[in-house]
Amino acid sequence: MRFLWLACIAVLVAGAMTASAVVKQAPRSAVCRVPDRSEVHIAGGTFQMGSAEYYAEEGPVHTETVAPFWIDRYDVTNAEFAKFVAATGYVTDAEKRPDPADYPDIPKDKLTAGGAVFVSPKGGVRTTEDPMQWWSFVSGADWRHPDGPDSTIAGHDNDPVVQVSYNDALAYAKWAGRELPTEAQYEFAARGGLDGKTYGWGDELTPGGRYQANVWQGTFPGSNSGADGFSGRAPVGCFPANGYGLYDTIGNVWKWTSSLYAAADNADAMPEMPMARTPASRVLRTIKGGSFLCAPNYCRRYRPAARQSQETSFSAAHLGFRTVRNDP
Repeated sequence: MRFLWLACIAVLVAGAMTASAVVKQAPRSAVCRVPDRSEVHIAGGTFQMGSAEYYAEEGPVHTETVAPFWIDRYDVTNAEFAKFVAATGYVTDAEKRPDPADYPDIPKDKLTAGGAVFVSPKGGVRTTEDPMQWWSFVSGADWRHPDGPDSTIAGHDNDPVVQVSYNDALAYAKWAGRELPTEAQYEFAARGGLDGKTYGWGDELTPGGRYQANVWQGTFPGSNSGADGFSGRAPVGCFPANGYGLYDTIGNVWKWTSSLYAAADNADAMPEMPMARTPASRVLRTIKGGSFLCAPNYCRRYRPAARQSQETSFSAAHLGFRTVRNDP
């Protein structure tokens, strides 16, 4: 399942959701590390990229080689993104009304600033094939108000920043003198040196009964026990680091990469806009890592090989990023 539909369909219901209906964050119940902006040097190498066991878009498995690079130890946090905004006055895509020229299929009066927010469905769901049962476009949702205008990041400095588009993540990276990782770089780093393993820590989701990442426990989307300590976003650094010393490369929030999704998929996703005419804001990029909304019965994408497409200007309450440096 791709999230592209959110940017196209959700704007039709802009303003229909209020923050009062949004799922509230659970109390923090884990001991989390204090994040910093340290980076880890990845020596590079050759590995088997992709998977043939889960979703078609992850295959075929192929040999990939990455050069040495540096990557953030933690995801970019609210506190760090706030420094960027304070220094530059940057305004994110979620805070701006979409350009009507980019969305000729959407009535102009329906285009409004905001972002996608997860909302717990009432009365259960008939099928997990209809994501509109638990996603809503919320006018006023942005990085300062990730779950809607009545939500806040106050007291959540160490949470990963979300409601940021690819454009926003790239702007931060350039300001910091860095770049966004390629899909291959991200997957190589997320594997933590364990080539061919299902997860970034081995082949068991919970080795020894211990949770290794912030994912959904229970039946998605109606019941999350929060057995891993969280039923929503967690601060960074609350789960064990992988073999490279990187935290949260899997789960918690999805991460942007600089890699385009397959050209054919860009064209197929928007048949009314062939690739030659696809607005830059709607070009599909690749996101990696899965999020706290991935469950055993739905979106089993809390794995290094997992990947999805997302529109360049799209933002959501479970989508963030980290940066890399490709200097020798």
